[in-house]
Amino acid sequence: MAMAATDIEALIVAGIPDATVEITDLAGDGDHYAARVVAESFRGVSRVERTRLVYASLGGRMGGELHALQLTTAVPEPRTELG
Repeated sequence: MAMAATDIEALIVAGIPDATVEITDLAGDGDHYAARVVAESFRGVSRVERTRLVYASLGGRMGGELHALQLTTAVPEPRTELG
């Protein structure tokens, strides 16, 4: 059973409220996605722990409803003041 990209995004944002999420359907089948998750709360958190946080937000759907998720995590770029 496939998941909608909007459902994946909603689950991640529910679990990581400061996250900005971009979802790409890699195969057009609603079953293989890439997600880029950017969150200030990731600052100082290891990549492994970031991945765990995202997977935890999906509530055990990985490997079931969601077959494959290529995941990239990042912290927001610092803002630079102009002038």
